[in-house]
Amino acid sequence: MLVKGEKISLEAIERVLLIQLGDIGDVVLTIPTIKALRESKPTSTLYIAVREHARELIEDCPWVDGVISVERMKGTLLERFFYQRDFLQALRAKKFGAAIDLRTGTRGAILSYVSGAPLRIGRYADDGRLWRNRLFTHLVKPENEMEQYSSLHSLNIVAPFKVDARDIDPELTVTREQEMRVECMLREEGIGLDRSLIALHPFSRWRYKEWPTENYTSLIDYIGSRYPVQIAITGSVDERGRAAHLVKEARAEAYNLAGKTTIGDLAAVFKKCGLLIGIDSAAMHIAAAVGTPTVTIFGPSAPINWAPRGKQHEIIFKDLPCVPCRQKGCNNSAVSRCLQELEVGEVIEAVDKKITEILERTDDD
Repeated sequence: MLVKGEKISLEAIERVLLIQLGDIGDVVLTIPTIKALRESKPTSTLYIAVREHARELIEDCPWVDGVISVERMKGTLLERFFYQRDFLQALRAKKFGAAIDLRTGTRGAILSYVSGAPLRIGRYADDGRLWRNRLFTHLVKPENEMEQYSSLHSLNIVAPFKVDARDIDPELTVTREQEMRVECMLREEGIGLDRSLIALHPFSRWRYKEWPTENYTSLIDYIGSRYPVQIAITGSVDERGRAAHLVKEARAEAYNLAGKTTIGDLAAVFKKCGLLIGIDSAAMHIAAAVGTPTVTIFGPSAPINWAPRGKQHEIIFKDLPCVPCRQKGCNNSAVSRCLQELEVGEVIEAVDKKITEILERTDDD
């Protein structure tokens, strides 16, 4: 619902800046909005601003003309001053006609304002009435988002401006160069390209979303003892030690790929996999966006908002009356009983189903 400004069309705007300064998963879920803007304005110039660590995921997107990365400032006060000056000059030199901020934070609002765009569209913030909301010429306050898939949340902001989406499922581009790098890396790690590969992604930046580590050990042993597949554990550089612990504790063979790739090449790894098993995290969104089936373990967060769409994706959650609570653990304690009590056997049924499907497809090929 438009709560500030009049309904207009973006059709006449030649240069548009889309701002998404959320986490990696948020950037992936913004891709349908990027595509919808491109389809509604095929001859316009479209840039997207993201945080630096997400840049690689989006820079090969066929629907954008350029990516502006917003870095975390480092260095001396003088160095930061010159960085900000140069960044601002380069931003304003692009002469955007419209800036669209998809979140309620202040950083994106400021970026929208300093871009110099005369048309500034943003999401209404309940706590932004003092100054944040005033930076925009138009504000949108969506309704009923608690019952929507999250890719629609970004589309809600552009919907009042005659931008319609044909597809709400994210789609990531993996280049041939990325595929070749990943193939080389997999061979170096001893992973054969002639056998099905299953990725396990047990980690999240939010520990309250994680299933107990020892359960993954049991799951690795179960899969490894029953199926002719290879198992790889993925994660960030910071998670490599935790992944190594899983590999060490498991009796079945598993490969530690945590920290072995950039975020862009991780998408290429998932594209090589027949299945991703993990938790509600950016990895789930990346895998789904490259067409890889997923089995996702959910805890406090709501699958209706975050689970990938389609029959190729399975979700698992503990059947408790409080699920999903949408809190950061039970009573925001950072510990989620629904995940702590979810047993391996409850996950195995979905895993069996998906691995069987993978192997049947492989046999048909």
